[in-house]
Amino acid sequence: MALNLATSLLSTLVRGTNGIQSTPAEEKPTELLQLYDIENCPYCRLVREALTELDLDVLVLPCPKNGERFRLELAERGGKAQFPYLVDPNTGVEMYESMEIVEYLFETYGGGPMPVKWKLGGLQTAGSMLASAPRMSQGMQAQTGAEPEELLELYSFESSPYARLVRERLCEMEIPYVLRNCGRTELKEWLLPPVRKALNITPESKLDNRRHLQFREGRVSIPYLYDANTDQGLFESSAILDYLQSNYGS
Repeated sequence: MALNLATSLLSTLVRGTNGIQSTPAEEKPTELLQLYDIENCPYCRLVREALTELDLDVLVLPCPKNGERFRLELAERGGKAQFPYLVDPNTGVEMYESMEIVEYLFETYGGGPMPVKWKLGGLQTAGSMLASAPRMSQGMQAQTGAEPEELLELYSFESSPYARLVRERLCEMEIPYVLRNCGRTELKEWLLPPVRKALNITPESKLDNRRHLQFREGRVSIPYLYDANTDQGLFESSAILDYLQSNYGS
């Protein structure tokens, strides 16, 4: 587990502040966006970073290699098994190509053109490829599990090294889930949860998901998994991984 977390942390460090800070979208979609996704795919990462930065939730449809649950569905729907693939039921738009998706998200929901850093598409792609390298095949190969009747919800932000471990496992198991983005908007949110607790600091987040988690559980710590099938909520990546294996493992 220590080595697993160390390489996840390295992936986070490679991407700097990408996929951490959020500026909520000017307009939120009424219906959930849908993303056909492979967790350690460098192109998919770029889209998930943009979703975090815009504070947009998304239904993730995992498509690991050799997966049969959503890869085949996408091949029929879009004509090829290429990732990422975004479906926006609010506008009827469906599209491949990571940078085109990022541009679409900022123009449609961000209220303007994408930020300058995203216009350096080649540089962003190269950085994301470097971030994928430490994780190797994690989150890439199908180890299909049972599909829950009701969707799981994962409170996460893209560059969290702890949440990445959970997203990888969900991808391998081909379990669809609602990704509730919980980026940071306040300086105090950069403090680790144990430090915030020790100093009795409760940041007043601007984000609905963070406020909802604070109300539901009395604290905010990422990742957090809620399973409506069992009415259970769990913090801590190790506990969540054990839970997923026990309840949905093959």
